[in-house]
Amino acid sequence: MKKIFSTLVITLVTSFAFGQSCCQLAFASNEGNMAEFTTDKNFVASHQIPLEYNHSSVVGGEMITFKTSDVTDGNAYFVKSKVKSNQWLFVYQEWWGLNDHIKKQADILYNEMGGNVNVLAIDMYDGKVATTREEAGKYMQGADEKRLENIVTGALAYAGKKAKVASIGWCFGGGWSLKSAILSKKQAVGSVMYYGMPVKDVEKLKTLNCDVLGLFATEEWISKTIVEEFAANMKTANKTLNYKIFEAAHAFANPSNPKFDEKAATEANAMAISFLKEKFKLK
Repeated sequence: MKKIFSTLVITLVTSFAFGQSCCQLAFASNEGNMAEFTTDKNFVASHQIPLEYNHSSVVGGEMITFKTSDVTDGNAYFVKSKVKSNQWLFVYQEWWGLNDHIKKQADILYNEMGGNVNVLAIDMYDGKVATTREEAGKYMQGADEKRLENIVTGALAYAGKKAKVASIGWCFGGGWSLKSAILSKKQAVGSVMYYGMPVKDVEKLKTLNCDVLGLFATEEWISKTIVEEFAANMKTANKTLNYKIFEAAHAFANPSNPKFDEKAATEANAMAISFLKEKFKLK
């Protein structure tokens, strides 16, 4: 059993090649102003161009559309549970968009959950996928906060009122994993955020209905100060946050990144899978 678990962890880690480094610029209002990072040469340089990869699902995943309160339908990559299930895992992209690396990660997470959870990788850019840093920055900065919320609530409606929803995301998606959990209200069962910007509004955090696992890095953007402030705010809101700041660079869980840290990534990814299985009550 130990050997099988170790193999699964290794598979998960080596497959995190989709994790092209990205930090969250979207919370440029009351959730934390990070827009100035686009002028930071070190920040820009830390964003590695995604590896070329063309995804072909081996678990039956497909692109679907769903209604939103806007005039434009939402898009997502959907892998349906092999058995009828009200358990859903929402997967949130990095700043590049819903590219083939994210679809591959959705497949991996589906397998890690034993095929017993519906996995929905949500397109937050309405079909746009960046291939350069300039495009990624433009798409993220141009993303309308209300539209993003409508996409999430549309995905929740697609999952259904009885759905129990956990979320996971990296950088831009890390922040949206938390915001998604807040928007999910009583349907939320857990949120995993990899080095994403936390919600700072304590009143919003008070409405959170689930535990949060934060996997952060030693970096200047989502800094130790920001993480500790988040922990204090969660305590004030009487919510549970388990987190760790790894002695590793931003995007440490991305093996295609020159700053990839295999040791830290192995531990973090194992924590994420264990957390999700616990919240879904999977063995």
